[in-house]
Amino acid sequence: MNKRSVGSSYEAFAERYLETQGYRILEKNYRCRQGEIDLIAMDGEYLVFVEVKYRKDERNGSPLESVDPRKQRRISRTASWYLMCHPETYRMPCRFDVVGIEGERITLIRDAFSYIR
Repeated sequence: MNKRSVGSSYEAFAERYLETQGYRILEKNYRCRQGEIDLIAMDGEYLVFVEVKYRKDERNGSPLESVDPRKQRRISRTASWYLMCHPETYRMPCRFDVVGIEGERITLIRDAFSYIR
């Protein structure tokens, strides 16, 4: 299994998990010249941009640690582009969530960019 198909399977795992948490998935693997966002969803009134990170184990750090400030800026720019291209969403409250998957353990951090530095 190549790296992209492994990533896709864990994004699908994260998607199913988020749906059990009440999220409604709008987009998967949104791409533009600014970058990519794994999942875009609604959680109540919030438009949520979700980054999914997987690690087999903690040898290379936790999956959550890999969403560093540089990655956050790239996701933020991509989200801004999405909002510009979808004017119906522009005034919705937004946030950035991160789903970390380590083995079979899944961790959801809501409003993650406020906590991950």
